[in-house]
Amino acid sequence: MATDPVRFELHHTGLGSAARRGTLHTLHGCVALPAFMPVGTAGTVKGVEIEQVRATGAQMLLGNTYHLALRPGEQVVEALGGLHRLMGWDGPILTDSGGFQLFSLARMTKVTEEGAVFRSHIDGRLLELSPEHAIRIQEALGSDVAMVLDHVVGLPNEPAVVRDATERTVRWAQRCRDASRRDNQAVFAIVQGGLDPGARIWCAERLAELDFPGYAIGGLSVGESPDEMYHTLEATVPAMPEDRPRYLMGVGRPVDLLEAIHRGVDLFDCVMPTRNGRNAMAFTDRGSLRLRNLQYERDERPIEEGCPCVACRRSRGYIRHLFMAREMLGPILLSIHNLTYYQRLLAGAREAISNDCFGEYRAARLLAWEAP
Repeated sequence: MATDPVRFELHHTGLGSAARRGTLHTLHGCVALPAFMPVGTAGTVKGVEIEQVRATGAQMLLGNTYHLALRPGEQVVEALGGLHRLMGWDGPILTDSGGFQLFSLARMTKVTEEGAVFRSHIDGRLLELSPEHAIRIQEALGSDVAMVLDHVVGLPNEPAVVRDATERTVRWAQRCRDASRRDNQAVFAIVQGGLDPGARIWCAERLAELDFPGYAIGGLSVGESPDEMYHTLEATVPAMPEDRPRYLMGVGRPVDLLEAIHRGVDLFDCVMPTRNGRNAMAFTDRGSLRLRNLQYERDERPIEEGCPCVACRRSRGYIRHLFMAREMLGPILLSIHNLTYYQRLLAGAREAISNDCFGEYRAARLLAWEAP
């Protein structure tokens, strides 16, 4: 009997919240949940060598179908041994389908029932992306988890627009499932529905009927407020299968991670740790530091006491100097620190859930981040 390429094991649900401890089993290793995936859009976590990524505590990485299909092309990736070998990463990889680009590149995209036609942001050439093509690309990339092609729209939006995109997302999900041919790759569905609780629940229930091995929540962090996001999660998550992993796509402020975990989400990705690191912002348990500020010029302290990352072996003053001198080491070091911070935050959440004290952990972090 064949073994499922991806399997979810639920270990514990904490007291006083929907926070969960689980394990995602894949052919490239296990992922302790809840977990955060660094984003390797084009086959690299920007500015950070793969061994440095591994040293941050990362368990699973994300790549992007649209970007890798443009450069270097999925056939090239496949010829070079697949995305794992190309990156030098032997752990699990999830690939996004390109659905987010329907939103982010909307002015260069035409969506029909058949699929989407993009105009490349690189050279203007056309790329056709149907549900079937999205799966074929991800099969060539060789990721452990492939995401269905979904229809993402900005928020807020007209109810008719949201409804149309949500219904199309379900139809496309079935086409993706039916197009899947590899027995060593799992396909996850994506729940859409904007800020409409009814649409979200409807979408989650229809996708559950299709029996995917995992489910994501998409179409958030695209213009809505944090409170609107949290209310949407409160409506959506309970409608998702309890025995499958729940993945919140592209959401990544530390506070958002803890609020989503509190509501039952298991998996996350976001470019925020590296993007903010490249722009001299460091995440800490006392809030963010903007290290270009003059106040850090002679600051001998590390970015954060007790952090094991390589950046925290240097002083804030040195890190600031690197940015002011436009030395590339500055963005690299802060990216490493921020990735390490996210992994430490999620490791703390896992431990707190297991010990039935996630509520206290969440409250303490929120209080410290809000302190002046």
